[in-house]
Amino acid sequence: MKNKPFQIKVFGKEGCAKCHTLNQRLDKLLAKEQYADFEKKYCDVETIPGLVEFSEAECINPSRIPAMLVCAWDEQEGEYVPISTKNPGVKDSVCKKSKLYQYVGLQTDYSGNGVIAPKMIQAVLSEATQNQAVSA
Repeated sequence: MKNKPFQIKVFGKEGCAKCHTLNQRLDKLLAKEQYADFEKKYCDVETIPGLVEFSEAECINPSRIPAMLVCAWDEQEGEYVPISTKNPGVKDSVCKKSKLYQYVGLQTDYSGNGVIAPKMIQAVLSEATQNQAVSA
């Protein structure tokens, strides 16, 4: 089976209502044809495999879970690798403080309303496809 071009790593934990909501929102979006190139991988940070994935990501604040990191399939590496953001640190009017600094992704901003909205997810997925189109 061929790998999809993109994988969204979702970091969450059991019993977390916001984690459940993020997963539902992603599932709903990924069911649409325009997101057929994306797959989701859930990483429960309270398990050894999930914690390893979280640690290897090296870009998410553990107190800002749930979070998501968008990766692209790298044929040479034989694995999914995080997609670098084109403009690190630039203010984002849609994702605001939820946007990851170095890579394409989101983490929960608890200083605000603590919600990763569907428009934020769509903005990040759009950024991922645009960044990969430029680097391809």
